[in-house]
Amino acid sequence: MSYNFGDRIALVTGGGGGIGRSCCEILAREGARVVVTDVTLKTAKETLTLLPRQDKHMAFALDVTKKKNIDEVYQSIKTHYGTPPSLLVNCAGILTEIPLLELNEGSWDLMVDINLKGSFLMTQEFARCLLESGKDVKAAVVNISSMAARGVPKWVHYSASKGGVTSLTKGCAAELASKGIRVNCVSPGPINTNLVVYQGKQRREEKEKIVPLGREGRPEEVAEVIVFLLSERSSYVVGASIDVSGGHRM
Repeated sequence: MSYNFGDRIALVTGGGGGIGRSCCEILAREGARVVVTDVTLKTAKETLTLLPRQDKHMAFALDVTKKKNIDEVYQSIKTHYGTPPSLLVNCAGILTEIPLLELNEGSWDLMVDINLKGSFLMTQEFARCLLESGKDVKAAVVNISSMAARGVPKWVHYSASKGGVTSLTKGCAAELASKGIRVNCVSPGPINTNLVVYQGKQRREEKEKIVPLGREGRPEEVAEVIVFLLSERSSYVVGASIDVSGGHRM
């Protein structure tokens, strides 16, 4: 399936690897001007080197928990391109494994701040910039939830943060659709990214056995669904949460 984003500006958080990097590659290939952001500038720039028409794209270090940093990035985009982004992928996220009784407030707060608060702050400023631009708005946001939102042992903080992302998606969708901004999310199952590699080969093989397709997903398989949701091919899809899980937990 081919899309033509026609030089639309796409902002991707967590673009330095995994699903976020795959999103950047597909969006650039399909004609978008991509703003790659990651918690470190080095990884964002590494993604930038993989994109066609490198002079059309930008890279920034971005801490999605810091509103000042977010505002600065949006302002830089508007200054450089003369217009705010009209496509947003909130892919920045973390995953740690901690039993409930060992989970402290600091670990809880960090998980919620990055996975949930970050998506909220990014979406809020995205909508504000577009609606203040005075232009007709045709825009889309895709958030990253998780199949783990349904509950996983030792992932209470992660599951809660991702369940929040699903609810955030639906709330934003209900409020912004009439303003020309569609908001949806995807819920990946076991995907071969740096977030899960630390779990070790044996643990990952155990997970593969409970996936009907019998394997982990690839980042680009999730990214393809995200790009579809950003495109006009999904113009009547609003507030959806789409499982990309190989059939896991269906």
